[in-house]
Amino acid sequence: MKIYTYSVARQRLSEVLDIARTEEVIIKRRGGENFSIILKKTPRSPFDIRGIKTRATTDDILDAVRESRSRAADQVAPADS
Repeated sequence: MKIYTYSVARQRLSEVLDIARTEEVIIKRRGGENFSIILKKTPRSPFDIRGIKTRATTDDILDAVRESRSRAADQVAPADS
């Protein structure tokens, strides 16, 4: 944990934020107040992925999905009673 006075932290804000990526940083003010700076990680969705460039149209994709579902339905045999 690193401790800075308000004046020094203000002058070296970029450095303070870089340090806060790996450890807690305390900033002390003249009046006795202490402030803590820590990195807040934003949770990411597993569906948050980069896009790709393709020439496929929406209709192409929907046709592929329909075809895949049709093949899957054909493979499921009806239950015998």
